[in-house]
Amino acid sequence: MSTAFKRMQAVKQHLSPEQEHANAVDPVVSMNEERAKAGFDIRAMTILMDGGEKNTILKEKIMQELERDPLFKMDDIHDISKDELRERTMEKFRSMLYHLQNESVDTFKKRMEIVSLIDPGFWTRFGVHYGLFVGALQSNATPGQLGYWFQKGAISLNGFIGCFAMTELGHGSNVPGLETTATFDEASDQFIIHTPTLTATKWWIGGAAHSATHAAVFAQLIVRGKRYGTKCFVVPLRDPKTYNTLPGINIGDIGKKMGRDGIDNGWIQFTSVCIPRSYMLQKHTKVSRTGDVIEPKLQQLTYGALLQGRVTMVADSGHFSKKALSIAIRYAAVRRQFSSSSSNIETKLLDYPIHQRRLMPLLSQTFAMLFTGTEMTEMYNLMMTRLEGAKEGDSDLDEVIEILKETHSTSAGLKAFCTWNCLDTIEACRQACGGHGYSSYTGLAAMYQDFAVQCTWEGDNTILTLQLGRYLISSYREAINGKKLSPGVGYLNKLDQLIGKRCSVKNLEDILSPEVITEGWEVVCANVVRNASLEFEACLKKGMQPDDAYEECSQSRLYAAKLHSFGYLFNRFADGVAKVSGNLYDILIKVCLLYGLYSIEENAGAFLQYEYFSPAQIEFIRTSVNNLCKDVREQAIPLVDSFNLTDYMINSPLGRKDGNVYVHYFDQVKRSNPQGEHPYFDKLIKPLITREVGYDDDEDEEAGLEEEDEDEDED
Repeated sequence: MSTAFKRMQAVKQHLSPEQEHANAVDPVVSMNEERAKAGFDIRAMTILMDGGEKNTILKEKIMQELERDPLFKMDDIHDISKDELRERTMEKFRSMLYHLQNESVDTFKKRMEIVSLIDPGFWTRFGVHYGLFVGALQSNATPGQLGYWFQKGAISLNGFIGCFAMTELGHGSNVPGLETTATFDEASDQFIIHTPTLTATKWWIGGAAHSATHAAVFAQLIVRGKRYGTKCFVVPLRDPKTYNTLPGINIGDIGKKMGRDGIDNGWIQFTSVCIPRSYMLQKHTKVSRTGDVIEPKLQQLTYGALLQGRVTMVADSGHFSKKALSIAIRYAAVRRQFSSSSSNIETKLLDYPIHQRRLMPLLSQTFAMLFTGTEMTEMYNLMMTRLEGAKEGDSDLDEVIEILKETHSTSAGLKAFCTWNCLDTIEACRQACGGHGYSSYTGLAAMYQDFAVQCTWEGDNTILTLQLGRYLISSYREAINGKKLSPGVGYLNKLDQLIGKRCSVKNLEDILSPEVITEGWEVVCANVVRNASLEFEACLKKGMQPDDAYEECSQSRLYAAKLHSFGYLFNRFADGVAKVSGNLYDILIKVCLLYGLYSIEENAGAFLQYEYFSPAQIEFIRTSVNNLCKDVREQAIPLVDSFNLTDYMINSPLGRKDGNVYVHYFDQVKRSNPQGEHPYFDKLIKPLITREVGYDDDEDEEAGLEEEDEDEDED
């Protein structure tokens, strides 16, 4: 028990009953009480989760700069129109350009990570150019081409704004099926970019409607009538001096969206638009002046750079979840509802076991995603380091390709798993705030609308989960042929030990161990992957082609991939906690066990089906989840404080750090909706209620009571 908590208890002993009641229901006092319960060093937890004190200090510096920047004013964001929002979003470019040109790459990445939590729409609009367009150049251009486009203004944004034109009206996840064509005209040494059908119209293109001067267009390469697959071409769209569209370019606005309206998504059609041959980005596939096509021998090595977005979204899911939970948990710590028969003081929402059940497992899941996001980022960086130097004939080429395959599949599965989890978390937090959660000013509705797109962009979540399932089946087949697998699927090398294995603990309390939980997930995952693989093999024996067989067992693939992701997330969390000591370990091991046991409870059917746990053990796990929810609840506010998000970052009166939610909420409502003359009384209401209806005004004196009066007289 902390010194601050003891001091508060001592003060309470000298209060009158009236003063004690007033103190008890004061939200600021309630929040201070919660904060005084801290059983760990909050600052040390922040530094741990940020990856070091240097990162924490940098993050705080950036948060303060953004809060003081008038271009990043956010308190009125819920009351402005789409056009006003787009204009304000574009205005922020000026501020970001300064930092882009004066900060290191790592510092600017941290700045953009923070910006994404404050204003996802701006983050997207800025990221379309610097993340997607420039990223396409870096991934697909030769060194000479990269230098050319940078010199043209791609980095400085001088007379140049790029967009990323991959998605079409009729095609999204199926990139090889894109219809836009790029046909090489040998006579003019040009490519002709063309939209042959309505469904080939480029769609959802961020920045296209009003901003972009150039597009990275993905189109089918056609040379001498032969198709060579989807390649990337830089196509000018507008004259940068007049912003008039260029000949053959037709652009429109796709209008209001579910969220992120700060970005001007548009559609593009190309009608026989000619571009120089050099505007095809030829780092990998090359087309010569005479129409010779040279394709890379190691095509798979070109895919690595495309994974960055997925990896980022795993970490983003943790960051957005902690923002949502900061709001819901802080509100639950001060909101009181109903009182027990023994007290006239209403109970905090956070003290109700059912409310703990709503939020504490999500808090544990968020920590799991944060730990996993860190490891996923490290895995991606390691992979890119290896890929940059990889070439045909290298002695370690097979190992590099295996790392690429694992990173590709793991990032696909985790992107889907974590973004789904985050979206569910935001909605659960909104509902946990009751009626006030429905207000735009509490921030959760807009957060849901802004985050929902993460479940479909950079790959539809179901498709990505199936990709992981396909990798798991492939890994299983390799394992039974004796191949040693990468660590993420290493459990498939132990099939003979795991199939049929049961939990062997002598005492139920021994289940409360990361090792037991890890083994349980390995057993269940080995079984479901095996079942999916056997189903796949049965389809092949029926004469199906491999692709058809994979589709036939898609439900089993999806199920296997989801359970694998549960286990993977827990293992990364447990690995991270094992490296911690002291009072940080004491609280994190409880949070980790809560996530592990809750995820087992949520998938109890699989653990019972494969008989790793008995019904009695599952019942013990349910009870343990209840107990751990209570334990974590006691540290909920300190844990949320360790996220180190300022009130400006959270931008919600219900998530204010001081707990004074009602004052802040009421002030925001009054400030955002000033009282004045009635906006439509004379036009609409007055004509409605003053119309002639044919009754005597004298009847108003009785107001319907005349019959009741007559009844009383008769009595």
